[in-house]
Amino acid sequence: MSTLVTGIAELVTNDPTREGLLGLVPGAALVVEGDRVAWAGPEAEAPTADLRLDLGGRAVVPGFVDSHSHLVFAGDRGPEFAARMAGEPYAAGGIRSTVAATRAASDEALTAQVARLVAEMRRGGTTTVEIKSGYGLTARDEARSLAVARQFTDETTFLGAHVVPSGVSPEAYVAEVTGPMLDAAAPWARWIDAFCEEGAFDVDQAREVLTAGAAVGLRGRLHANQLTYGGGVQLACELGLVAVDHCTYLSDADVDALAASGTVATLLPGVEFSTRQPYPDARRLLAAGVRVALATDCNPGSSFTSSMPFCVALAVREMGMTPEEALYAATAGGAAALGRDDVGWLGVGSRADFAVLDAPSHLHLAYRPGVPLVSQTWVGGRPV
Repeated sequence: MSTLVTGIAELVTNDPTREGLLGLVPGAALVVEGDRVAWAGPEAEAPTADLRLDLGGRAVVPGFVDSHSHLVFAGDRGPEFAARMAGEPYAAGGIRSTVAATRAASDEALTAQVARLVAEMRRGGTTTVEIKSGYGLTARDEARSLAVARQFTDETTFLGAHVVPSGVSPEAYVAEVTGPMLDAAAPWARWIDAFCEEGAFDVDQAREVLTAGAAVGLRGRLHANQLTYGGGVQLACELGLVAVDHCTYLSDADVDALAASGTVATLLPGVEFSTRQPYPDARRLLAAGVRVALATDCNPGSSFTSSMPFCVALAVREMGMTPEEALYAATAGGAAALGRDDVGWLGVGSRADFAVLDAPSHLHLAYRPGVPLVSQTWVGGRPV
């Protein structure tokens, strides 16, 4: 069955063969066949289809691609957030409290938590989500976290190198991560990640983790330069990683390395909103020719939001991005950060993943922050 979707006031395609960054088509239509887009263009030129759906003058954008999230967890860290808002600095120390709660939770409880958050993301227009482990920190708990995540996405990331558990030396823990823990986690993961930061893992330890993951077929990504300047971004570029995330504190050499390597800089404005740290300078990165993605970093400590529209609005207000650049980073940018060419855009052959906005233009995502503008989310050619 094919469906002709009409009444699209503005279609954002992100199609590079069309004019402008977003490849906008006013007065547009889409034809969906199975889980793919079979046609896109002006409604006056639309072919026939088996079914017809009129959106009544709403805008359509590619489904958001959230390339960085930590959804497998238990417990609540609301008091920690309140303390930060009262002036206590963020130092990532609360991760260990989430680890304790996650280890104690049943598989059923963890699955229900992820299901709730993914449903929340779908309501906000997110159609592709990456989910990390990292709150288990034992071979058993990292593997089961990834098994839970795999029920909801193929974009699963082994983050055993999140923090060093209490009572374990960093050297012994890295040996565990790169040995028994990696063996247990690898069947459930596509990616491997590490938190390369002061108080977590240094550059040499992160390199060891990423190299071990690559040896068993896991592609690398990295948390880096969130809390201070450091060598993480340079490491990501040296290793040719697909993406490096946070990128809050960057030297000129970091920016040059990102531009030269093609590694995507994934910016996570929900973190800065929740921690009161400085926002990354997206304008500086874009001016240098760096590829930029936006993601939520949804997690219980430093960014407990699942809303990509909220992150788009923050990027425009706080990070120097235009509404067009922010939407592109949240869709095509996220796809690039996951090495995907089938999502993040709308055109012949792309997945039929898109969000229908209760607004005439994509500009309303930043123009009306905090308003639930997504009226429908389509995943694989079907509304969900």
